[in-house]
Amino acid sequence: MTKQKITPFLWFDKEAIEAANLYTSVFKGSIKNKEKIHDTPSGTVDIITIKLLGQELSLISAGPLFKFNPSVSFHVKCKSKEEVDAIWKKLSKEGTVLMELGEYPFSKRFGWVQDKYGLSWQLISVGEMEIKQRITTVLMFVGDVYGKAEEAVNFYTSVFHNGKVGNIFRYGKGEEPDKAGTVKYAPFTLEGQEFGAMDSAHNHKFAFNEAISFVVHCETQREIDYYWRKLSAVPEAEQCGWLKDRYGISWQIVPTVLGNMLQNKEAAGRVTEAFLKMKKFNIEDLEKAYKG
Repeated sequence: MTKQKITPFLWFDKEAIEAANLYTSVFKGSIKNKEKIHDTPSGTVDIITIKLLGQELSLISAGPLFKFNPSVSFHVKCKSKEEVDAIWKKLSKEGTVLMELGEYPFSKRFGWVQDKYGLSWQLISVGEMEIKQRITTVLMFVGDVYGKAEEAVNFYTSVFHNGKVGNIFRYGKGEEPDKAGTVKYAPFTLEGQEFGAMDSAHNHKFAFNEAISFVVHCETQREIDYYWRKLSAVPEAEQCGWLKDRYGISWQIVPTVLGNMLQNKEAAGRVTEAFLKMKKFNIEDLEKAYKG
């Protein structure tokens, strides 16, 4: 897979390092990068980037502002029932079962669990089926955005380059409370990365929030401007490169040069001070701060 364009970004209270160690242990992954950012509204924060089964995720410890919920989950494709069971045993410890581990019409072995931190995982045995991407981010459209999964998938694939919608599975008659024709599961790709979307009409007590956002790595100011213009739909949510789209999903539109700037101890404070004042990132102003 080419360099990952979109990185899921997970907001923890203070457990990011602990969680990173758990996930890299469970999935035999690796920690790619650790950094501290000082003097943020949350004080000093840890950001850790990990790689699990070919997918990168970033984790931050930045205070108890947001809580994970099942509106965003990670779908893990496994080659055997035994692999599902082994991962389930580790992730379900001190966690909450959302769908019991067992046999379902769509898989010989499946289970949906929230781990001890509240993060949701769907584990599925796919048998002999070809696996292109082991971990897929799945978005569940509930409440005010119920019934908009297909619209959202079409929107995202129009915004991102190389966007493509796969075969959509729909609810039929008699599958109430879901309406016939709404999305049971829709696979789609953005920049070569697989995602999934689904509608759920059940009475869920949650919605999309900032606990899980998506970092879009941008090489140029023109690219930052493009994604900001296309995605931002809630002006009051714009802050420090963060925005919220029309469905309530949070994105971070970030220049790739920022990471290198923050690794320079002498310049990191100036760069942090500069970007905390920004809504949309301005590369020219960041470079001025970097150079002092």
